[in-house]
Amino acid sequence: MAFALSSGVFYTVSTLYFTLVVGLGATKVGLGLGIAGGAGVLASYASGWLADRVGAHRVLPAATALNGLAMLAYPLASDVVVFTLVACLAAVMRSASGTSKQAMLARWYTGPERVTVRARMRVVTNVFIGLGTLAAAAALLTGTAVAYRYAMITSGVLLLAAAVPLARLGSRVPELPARMVASAEGRAADSPAGGSSPLKDRTYLASVACNAVVAVQFGLLTVGVPLWVASTSAPTAIVSVLLVLNTVVVAVLQVRVSRGVHDVRRAGIAVRRASWLLALACGLYALAGHGSVIVACVLLLLAGLAHAFGEILGEAGGWGMAFELADQRNAGAYQGLSQTGYAIAAMLSPVLVTSTAIEHGTVGWLALAALFVAGGTGAAAVARRHRPRATSVPDAPVSSRSTSSHQPG
Repeated sequence: MAFALSSGVFYTVSTLYFTLVVGLGATKVGLGLGIAGGAGVLASYASGWLADRVGAHRVLPAATALNGLAMLAYPLASDVVVFTLVACLAAVMRSASGTSKQAMLARWYTGPERVTVRARMRVVTNVFIGLGTLAAAAALLTGTAVAYRYAMITSGVLLLAAAVPLARLGSRVPELPARMVASAEGRAADSPAGGSSPLKDRTYLASVACNAVVAVQFGLLTVGVPLWVASTSAPTAIVSVLLVLNTVVVAVLQVRVSRGVHDVRRAGIAVRRASWLLALACGLYALAGHGSVIVACVLLLLAGLAHAFGEILGEAGGWGMAFELADQRNAGAYQGLSQTGYAIAAMLSPVLVTSTAIEHGTVGWLALAALFVAGGTGAAAVARRHRPRATSVPDAPVSSRSTSSHQPG
């Protein structure tokens, strides 16, 4: 909750803070954030490797706290060099947080629990990012340098607050119930990681690539849709309606549609269905550019619904494949590679979306639709050819305190 509130505040005020308060040009801000994004991509995999060796429960609180310190350092950035260095630290720590969180889920839970817990966490994240966005509106309404600065500081303080329960959780690993201790998180922290490397696992690499293609849809919602709406006859205020609609669909249905996708083939089918819905959304977005105000609004709302359902299906299927195709003896590295795919998609999606749909209109939207279908079809094919691994994670010794009722988070 604290992490998501921080994200909502930061996303809302950061760009205006860097340009209006710090005085950096839009090009310099874009360049700095682009470099930071590249650093974040590299950190996604590296932090998974680290989590396998020192324990994800140790990496997560440390990365979250350092991310908070980076947020607090932003108000000290007076030139583009310092800004870029701080942005790189923040991006690296954010990537490390995401990867170590995935590794903890992979090790502490099994089967359907992994996807269910991940889905619940995503619901909390989406809702509280929205609340953080609303809270940050106070800074936007005030419009002063002091208000923006306090908003940035608040973002950092929230991350430091998030690190506290994470650190306490990590210290209680020996107290976890037997079913979770058996997942070997504590064992992984005390012994070298075994198992195969994800970089040599062609099935997993193919899964990551296909799901990264589908994950381009996040840039579609945050970058492509607002720019496209501005070119249609629909009022720009409908962008807010679409974002709220997306948040509501995720909050209400994400957990429900995630049931059963711990089965790899069902996960692949979910990703393929998601790609069809995203393709439908692209077609409806394109048609909205050719109608009257009412027609455009209706088409945009229908597109938003298709997009939201495609998003939750794609996320659920992607989680199932990321967890179940991985060698659990090397869970951190595998989840790190999975997160790297999402990070690459996030880095490339704004350029890809603007260079297709925004620059070329209907033809560009159809190209994006074809891209999504290709990614979803590929994911389903990978899942269909999957054969369960013969290896398993050896049981970790259960301490005398393992019957405690403590639960993670």
